[in-house]
Parts: sequence; C-alpha cells; structure tokens
Amino acid sequence: MAGPLVVLAYSGGLDTSAIVPWLKETYDARVLCYCGNVGQGDKELVGLEEKAVRSGAVGCVVEDLREKFISEFVFPTVRAGAIYARTYLLGTSMARPVLAAGQVHAALEAGATAVSHGCTGKGNDQLRFELTYVALAPQLKIIAAWREWKFRGREDLIAYLKEKKVPVEVSPAKPWSRDRNLWHLSHEGGILEDPAMPPPKELFVLTRDPADAPDQPDEITIDFEQGTPVAIDTVPLGPVELVERLNEVAGAHGVGRADVVEDRVVGMKSRGVYETPGGTVLRAAHRELEQIVLDRRTLNLKDSLASRYADLVYEGRWWTPEREALDALVNVTQRYVTGSVRVRLFKGNVTVQSRKSPYSLYSEAYATFSKDEVYNQADAGGFIRLFGLPVRMTAQQAQKAETEAVAD
Repeated sequence: MAGPLVVLAYSGGLDTSAIVPWLKETYDARVLCYCGNVGQGDKELVGLEEKAVRSGAVGCVVEDLREKFISEFVFPTVRAGAIYARTYLLGTSMARPVLAAGQVHAALEAGATAVSHGCTGKGNDQLRFELTYVALAPQLKIIAAWREWKFRGREDLIAYLKEKKVPVEVSPAKPWSRDRNLWHLSHEGGILEDPAMPPPKELFVLTRDPADAPDQPDEITIDFEQGTPVAIDTVPLGPVELVERLNEVAGAHGVGRADVVEDRVVGMKSRGVYETPGGTVLRAAHRELEQIVLDRRTLNLKDSLASRYADLVYEGRWWTPEREALDALVNVTQRYVTGSVRVRLFKGNVTVQSRKSPYSLYSEAYATFSKDEVYNQADAGGFIRLFGLPVRMTAQQAQKAETEAVAD
C-alpha cells in the first residue's frame, strides 16, 4: 500500500533536496514537490522537475505565480504604504504567502495529507508558510524538517545525500545567502552578520554602485489608477512588465539599496541588505500622488495604520480578517489616487519632479502668495482665537494659581 502523500515547498537547493529522501525515510511518504515562480530567475527553475525526481520525489509542480504575486500581494501592500523597520519594502515577506497558498492548492488537488517546508526554526519564513497552511487548509499535517531532524548544518546534509546516493551540486559555501523575486533581492549572512561592516561592492546584483551610475539623470512618468500603477511614460503595462521595467531603469541608476537591521518575529535582531529598485520608485511616486489627493486627516489615519499593515505582512498574517479590514480602509483612501508622477533617477536617488491628478486638492488660487480673490486673511484671526482657546484657558489658569500663591 502506498504511503501518505506529502507536498514539499521545493527550491532544488541543498536543504529541500535532503528533505525529499528524509520524508520518505521518516514518514514512509510519497513526496510531490511544489515550486512557485515568483521571479527568482531561470537559473533556479531550469531542470527543477528532473532534479526533484532524482532526489526521490514522485514529481514536481512548477507554477507561474508572478502576476498573482505582483497584482494581489505587492500592489496592495504598496497602496497601503507598508514598510517594515522604516526601510524594508517586504519583498520576501510578501512572496511567502503566495508560494504557500500555491502549495496548499497543489496539495488539495493531489489528495495529499501533509505539507512540508525547509524553513529553519530561527527565521520568519516558518511563520509565513505555516500560518498560510492553517488558514487555507487546517486539516493538513505540517512537517517542518529543521525542527525535527538530527542534522545540524550544511556538512550533515551533504553527508546524508551522499549516503542516500542523491546527486546534488555542491559548491563552496557562499559568503552570503540570497533570496530573489520580481520585487527584490535580499542578502544575508557572512560578513553581513556584523552590522559594523559595510556591504562589499560585489554583493549587489540588481543595482549599480551609485558612484558608477550614469552622469546624466533619467526621468520617467508613472501613471496610477486608484493607487495601482498601470503605465510608464503613458505606455500601459501589465504588473510583471511594469515592475521589470522599473527594476531595469532604476537599478541602472543605483536606486533601491537598503541596509536594514530588523527585528525577527522570533525575537532576535538580524541584518539584511535589500535591493528593491522598482519598488523604491513606486513607493516614492505613490506617496507623492497621495499627498495632493488625500486630505490631512485621511493621510494621518492611513499613515498610522501603515506600520500595522507592515507588521502583519512581515509576520505572515496575510490570510486574516485584520488584513481584509485594513484593505477595505485602504481601498476607500485610494478611490481618487489617480494621476501621474514624474520622477528623476540619479546617482542612487529618486526625486519627484511633478505630480498631477484630476482629483487634486491643491489649489493655486488658495495657496498663492500673490494677490487672490478667494481667501480673506482676516478670517484667520477668529479661527486662531478658537483654535487656541484651550491654550489660552490653560495659561489663564496658571496665572491665577500663581497670583493666589503669591497672595498666600
């Protein structure tokens, strides 16, 4: 009788290559591998099915999730203005829920009874995968290899695969770990574990060193409809093409580097160096368009909730009523965030050159320093008297108390 079917989130790297035979051995399981394409590049995807079968899997499902990733996860997070640790644009955090959701769908279609992942017990990704599993299919058993097996590190895994006669390409240890998708490229480990050490020049892949960037700036215009970017220089583009184009032009100018010391959900601080060229441009443009469309109190409300949105994304709580409620609020704020923003890219910087919207609340007639016919400056006197009434009353009370104290 065939053993239980387990669907494994699979990358083809050392860890997941070892998990396949380990699952077969430990659980007498059949293993179906699952890989979602979120823009990690052909190098990681070519030959993945064959590699999985060589490791002992019954097969491997490779699914293109790029458009879903950008349109249903990235753009809503951009519209929310969510940033973690003040500078992190949540590239890895947003990718995990869409990958885990694809894995769950594959598991249910295949009739699997369990899902598995290769996340370590130290990181955030275990939360992002497992909270997705329990939200979408709580009946599935979860197998987290790094929390169960006896292996302690890379050397143990290499020895195990050799023993099991599982072919795996092993290269000298990289000085740092990378994770790539359409939105960003992250770098961790190695020399970066010392926050006093600057990232070496050869670390970066998506962004040119600003010192070596072109001596002439580029200017581009991004069009938004209800907070969602839809075109560059008036040319309509789909979500994937738009982000790819921005990554290319912004990366050439060294835009989008972030060196972040962040707080992991499990309690420790860690350091990551992120490259998010297109995302950095979209963040700047979207923020400036909001600035001319939204009133002061709506902006303040939205900004106050942006950090909460960032926290839930970072912690893997995507599939929750909290996120749905925040999205509902964001959707209301974005109804009139339609228009265009022109930005200049130069030597690692993004500077806004212009913003236009048919729903702009900016009125030159009111804001001008020149003579106008719409604003009676004398009206400000009564406004200030009312606005400052609490200040006046507090001061009067203090004076009264002081007078009484002197009299005593």
